[in-house]
Amino acid sequence: MTSNEQARDDLVRIFHAALEAVAPDTLTGAALRGDLSAARTVPDALARAQRIFVLAAGKAASRMMAAAELHLAGRLTGAIAVISAADLESARSAVRIARVYPGGHPLPDDASVKAAQALLAMLADLTTDDLLLVLLSGGASAMLAAPADPITLADKVAVTQGLLRVRASINEINAVRKHLSAIKGGRLLRHCNGAHVLSLILSDVRGNDLATIGSGPTAADHTTFEDARAVLIRHSLWGRTPERVREYLEAGAAGDYGETVKAGEPLMERVTNIIIGDNALALAAAATAAQSIGYQVDRWRELYGEAADLGRALAAHLSALNGPRRCVLSGGEPVVTVRGAGKGGRAQELALSLAIELDRLAPQAPIAALCGATDGIDGPTDAAGAFATPTTVARARAANSNPTESLARNNSYPVLKACGDLFQTGATGTNVTDIFIALVNY
Repeated sequence: MTSNEQARDDLVRIFHAALEAVAPDTLTGAALRGDLSAARTVPDALARAQRIFVLAAGKAASRMMAAAELHLAGRLTGAIAVISAADLESARSAVRIARVYPGGHPLPDDASVKAAQALLAMLADLTTDDLLLVLLSGGASAMLAAPADPITLADKVAVTQGLLRVRASINEINAVRKHLSAIKGGRLLRHCNGAHVLSLILSDVRGNDLATIGSGPTAADHTTFEDARAVLIRHSLWGRTPERVREYLEAGAAGDYGETVKAGEPLMERVTNIIIGDNALALAAAATAAQSIGYQVDRWRELYGEAADLGRALAAHLSALNGPRRCVLSGGEPVVTVRGAGKGGRAQELALSLAIELDRLAPQAPIAALCGATDGIDGPTDAAGAFATPTTVARARAANSNPTESLARNNSYPVLKACGDLFQTGATGTNVTDIFIALVNY
């Protein structure tokens, strides 16, 4: 095996160590046993409950629900798992007790509404002696859709599409969709009839903001109707927003509709939200794996900002490193401002930008990198991300691709495929944003 092949093997090994550390079934089982430091009180909460109901929603729902079924066998009164439609077949084989519903992603659809209706029907049976166990992961916002009356699903889809088109931040998108929902922004709690609620959460957001993960169905929300209205105005979407939505948000801002749940409300006293896994946990495992195979580990800043800019900054950082074998780690979720009609994702765009800059700054340097989405899905593609080396550009040109032009058109996927640098894992069943790994002087 050449040193380049070994470096690629090392990158994959480190990435999979990160994934293993955030395996949703393992983390959920540990939390239910009280083995996680943040979840020491969980067994007591389970023991006190007269009946236990479970909701699992998001990209990790099937694995989290499978662990709950195993740990709580014989104690479940009701259980619903809401997963992406693409995972329906595998979820039905993994989940034995819960009713499984598909939900749309990244936009809600009719299936998302049916899933939410089934959930609300289950919650109607709760009493103050019961416990609702919520197993939440990224993607739940779209997979569960319960538009607030009189908002329709079509209204929510139109507004979400507009916000995605103008590259609104996740916080801005959530401020709007929480105020168009009957269950987001803590409103799920209002359907629980005073039952205790325990949420075990796999975080896919910066800073583990409880109000942002899955649009915070069991968390207090600090945004308001006026904030939601301001987001649409700020992005010049107000005039193109469905009239029913404009009227609803204006009426809400005037006090005609109840706000999302706020901190300090009495029902929050019956809720416990616990983060059981996040990007930091994945990075810690990646560092341990890298050290075990002889690399000195360095941490770079978080991966937030434009993917192409981050790629260039990483290339400058990596090409300036000297000394021993190093593994540079970072995590987060870059963004891509779409300027062309190409195919790719944020991890692929970062990798291609990095490769172009490495070709310019350090064409002979022993540098190999991998940027991958931990859910295995990088944008609307079948890749989790991509590898990048100083030779990526030369190999792409040899395959009749133009990397610079492709980057300008957000068309990273065909270039990286042509030179054999795509990283494909399939859906992983977990989701803690992206991991970046670079090996220097390997």
